[in-house]
Amino acid sequence: MSETVHEDDLVARARHALGKRDLVFVGLMGAGKSAIGKPIAQALDIPFVDSDHEIERVSRMTITELFAAYGEPEFRALETRVIERLLKAGPRVISTGGGAYINENTRRAIRDMGALTVWINADLETLWARVSKRDNRPLLKTANPRETLANLMAARYPIYAEADITVMSRDAKKEIIMREVLEAIAAHPASASTEEADHAG
Repeated sequence: MSETVHEDDLVARARHALGKRDLVFVGLMGAGKSAIGKPIAQALDIPFVDSDHEIERVSRMTITELFAAYGEPEFRALETRVIERLLKAGPRVISTGGGAYINENTRRAIRDMGALTVWINADLETLWARVSKRDNRPLLKTANPRETLANLMAARYPIYAEADITVMSRDAKKEIIMREVLEAIAAHPASASTEEADHAG
């Protein structure tokens, strides 16, 4: 009973700290952005949306098909537009594709809207164990996908590190990672100026 009360208190503190801001999950493929983001959204009682799924919905094409048909630069431009629209409809939890936060325009849009960003970090072994099971990652369709993944980590991790919050994904129960995310949110209350700027556009 006391544990449930404690959990309720943590969720209440996290919800109060988040305020009217969007919560944006960033990180590499396989880190667990959606796996953690969905239950976080449920706990905070706000909507959840996966930006990749939204891109596929509006384009009526899969991410793999979009990459093949238009190339990465055109895909990133579409991704930025979709995420900008999602940010205007918050507060909500948004799980972004692995390359979204790397795009300077998308990063600026997230920052300008006052969203709280969470980097779900993970080591190479954890990521590879997850992504190697599926064949739906356009950027890993290379001769040595594990090496490609390592190179993506080296290039992207310094940028992901700009996020407001970093939580380590690992071989642990989802509830443990969720608690760490909620505790970090509770420790990042919105300032008055951020609250005023939220969804002003």
